[in-house]
Amino acid sequence: MKEKKEKKVKKEGTKKKEKMSKNKIANLILAVGVFFAVGFFVGQQNLFNKDRMDYITLVEAQAKVENFITENLIPPGTELEVKEASEEKGLYKIVISVQGQEIESYITKDGKEFFPQAMNIEEIEGQNEVDVEGAEVAQAIEVPKQVKPVIETFVMSYCPYGTQVQKGLLPVIALFKDKIDFDFKFVDYAMHDKEEIDENLVQYCINEDNQQSYYKYLECFLASGDSEICLATAQINQAKLDQCVTATDAKYEVTKRYEDKAGWGGQFPPFNIQKEDNEKYGIQGSPTIVINGVEASSARDSQSLLATICGSFEEVPAECNQVLSSEIPAPGFGSGTTANSAAADCEQ
Repeated sequence: MKEKKEKKVKKEGTKKKEKMSKNKIANLILAVGVFFAVGFFVGQQNLFNKDRMDYITLVEAQAKVENFITENLIPPGTELEVKEASEEKGLYKIVISVQGQEIESYITKDGKEFFPQAMNIEEIEGQNEVDVEGAEVAQAIEVPKQVKPVIETFVMSYCPYGTQVQKGLLPVIALFKDKIDFDFKFVDYAMHDKEEIDENLVQYCINEDNQQSYYKYLECFLASGDSEICLATAQINQAKLDQCVTATDAKYEVTKRYEDKAGWGGQFPPFNIQKEDNEKYGIQGSPTIVINGVEASSARDSQSLLATICGSFEEVPAECNQVLSSEIPAPGFGSGTTANSAAADCEQ
């Protein structure tokens, strides 16, 4: 074992549809169900509760969404703009632009419930219908079992949902120790500009040198978002780190490719250090968990992640009897939790 805003990378043909797992479909259904259940509830309030004094105005909703996203869901300094605000399906629809990418979000009229994205049921159902050698619906791929499971988790260092999964995984990694072969890897493009590219390089080099030091650094970074402080906390050799970052940058032409915007091949700059692994598994965004070579799906609290990994052992170890936290870490940096179980991610 080694010592280490937001739509999917598009795949051609039916491969993308064939890879959708049973759990991922379940997550989509859950997210859609929550959204329309709330829409129905608000609709009922419109019919039966004529007193709307507790409703906020559209302008207030726009400001509230902007403040909420800025303070809780994106890294400091990330460019955000509200492009449009309107009423739709008994909710306020707020179209936001995060670093040039437009995202439709919704907030209830009382300003208490926020939904980062709505999903079209017919469109999702259509994506799940494929024609593979006469089969109308692709079969879900089951995660195979191994004596020592191999877990690869692909993230972006400034993706709030990637950091969310990392916070949930660290206690699981500490519990299993060398009973699993675990590694954090990076998606082959960066959505959060040069800051993310630089941080990816730093984390890659720390992880390559000493994985335990990386976990110590990562625990600090996920809480504070301050790389400089966390390098000192994890006692990282700065000279050795700088040497690795410079060599890795040159080898994979990371900065050179970042500066050549015409050659990006998309909206965001490439980060090709682990491109082969990205292509091998068809990685489309952050976070993506691959277990024993198959993309897996899990809720993001430590207990759920523990259960997911335990299901990949040929013989379940004693560690699987442990009880970890069932609280879902909040997206982004910090030590808070969230009640929102929707599995959002960073995808182009």
